Amino acid sequence: MTAGRVLPEGRRFLLRRRRDVLRLAAWSLLESAHTFLGGYGVARALDDGFLAGRTGTGLLWLAVAAAGALLGGLAVRGVFTGLAGLVEPLRDGLVRRAVAHALTAAVADPARAERAAGSAAVSRLTHQTEIARDSFAGLVLTARSFVFTALGALVGMASLEPALTLVVLPPLLLGLAVFLATLAPMAAVQRAFLDADEALSAQVGAVGAGLRDVAACGGERHVAAEAGLLVDAEARLSRRLARWAAVRTLALGAAGRLPVVALLVATPWLLREGVTAGALLGALTYLVQALLPALDALMTALGAAGTRLLVVLERFTDPPADAPAPASPAPRSPVPATPAEGRSAPAGPGAGQPAAELRGVSFAYGPGARPVLDGLDLVVGPGEHLAVVGPSGIGKSTLTALLAGLVAPTGGTVTVPGAPALLPQQAYVFTGTVLDNLRYLHPGATPGEVLRAVDALGLGPLVRRLGGPDAVIDPGRLSQGERQRLALGRAYLSPAPLLLLDEATCHLDPDTEERAERALAARPGALVVVAHRISSAVRADRVLVLDGDRAQCAPHDELLARSALYRDLAGLWQPDAA
Repeated sequence: MTAGRVLPEGRRFLLRRRRDVLRLAAWSLLESAHTFLGGYGVARALDDGFLAGRTGTGLLWLAVAAAGALLGGLAVRGVFTGLAGLVEPLRDGLVRRAVAHALTAAVADPARAERAAGSAAVSRLTHQTEIARDSFAGLVLTARSFVFTALGALVGMASLEPALTLVVLPPLLLGLAVFLATLAPMAAVQRAFLDADEALSAQVGAVGAGLRDVAACGGERHVAAEAGLLVDAEARLSRRLARWAAVRTLALGAAGRLPVVALLVATPWLLREGVTAGALLGALTYLVQALLPALDALMTALGAAGTRLLVVLERFTDPPADAPAPASPAPRSPVPATPAEGRSAPAGPGAGQPAAELRGVSFAYGPGARPVLDGLDLVVGPGEHLAVVGPSGIGKSTLTALLAGLVAPTGGTVTVPGAPALLPQQAYVFTGTVLDNLRYLHPGATPGEVLRAVDALGLGPLVRRLGGPDAVIDPGRLSQGERQRLALGRAYLSPAPLLLLDEATCHLDPDTEERAERALAARPGALVVVAHRISSAVRADRVLVLDGDRAQCAPHDELLARSALYRDLAGLWQPDAA
């Protein structure tokens, strides 16, 4: 916890609002008269009234206690007025600070600030400021209630009999001291737990977004091990947090129950010392109806709202986190464990050998689920350009996953000589040089081969805009289309005998898409494209139409003549083709 930054700023804030603090204290002092008159009136009603045989006097003192309750109710209105004078300026100040942080980040790095605008800055302006406002209001209400309730109760006990405070005060202070001692370590564990939870959430989100890449690289065990370490760390911190919560509960029990036990145990001694029954009942009233409920509320608020408030305020007292960090030197060669679109190997099918063959292939996502593909037969010839079309959800991406070996069929066989390369819709680009990204699937590519790939795909302007082949890429600065173009260059250089494009050109304009597909079809090896434009199907040697339980595979013109589904799809795509 960085309370060293939060607390000084908190003191400065309260000093600037001295008038509101004094107004709140004055109304709280008036409210504490209710606490004082409650116990004192009960004691006087018993000693001076009912036990002395003067019923009227007893009823009068009870009426005084009731009047104190009414006075306390009236003071509550003033308490909330004074509270608003503290809470609303705090919220306004946090909003101004959040805006200042965002503007500082925008000046330092406009592009990065624009990407962060939907996350950290907006969260500070909305959710976190409201958390701080509500937590601060609850904490101030509870703290001032305990202080002035304790003041009224202890003054009342001393007025009835000073010996009562000697019995009640030590166990009360002991329990309170134990509780306060748990705040700092518990807050530290709470912060560590929140950090671990955020790290685990970030890890799960990253794995979910790159699940295909993880499976393509065979990195399941590595990723599972990393996630497992975070889960174990969060579990350990959760247990530590539970242990500190148990200590806090014991402290609450000690502070809330020991004073009552001490008063009951000391009753015979107090009676021998001349303490009256009314004074004992008054002291018990102070404890049970005022002091202990206020103490319980204070401990609960400090343990929950106090910790939450401190964690949130740290976000506002920390320097702007959106400023760009210094770029670290990028590795000159790709890291093998980095997720990619697929594996590749120099081995390829021999002359005349199919690039892929599916026989009676079925696949379902789980036992008892309806098959996405059922009894599919398909042969992709060497060097063939195949387009795959069909309605959304019909199984096009499932087919590419089967060909890439990411999933195993539930029936039939899939034969793919060599190792294919799969490019999914979300292209993966890692932090490294442009050259490292292009050569990721073929680290041994010569400068001439890289230059041919850049020329074939028209990547020259993009490479120059990024700073040249040795420039370090920040993936967050690239558009989806730019990422796809770099991934296509990587696929062109790949020695994979089979390229699988699962809508890997969906963010490109038709002309750029056509150039990329023609270049990839011209390289050695076969090309399978999940098409999202009719133009992709027109360029292909054959088109595979997936239609529920059956599939058709033929050239474009032939399918137009005999496939109603294909004609419907072509009609829907015609504006894109135009």
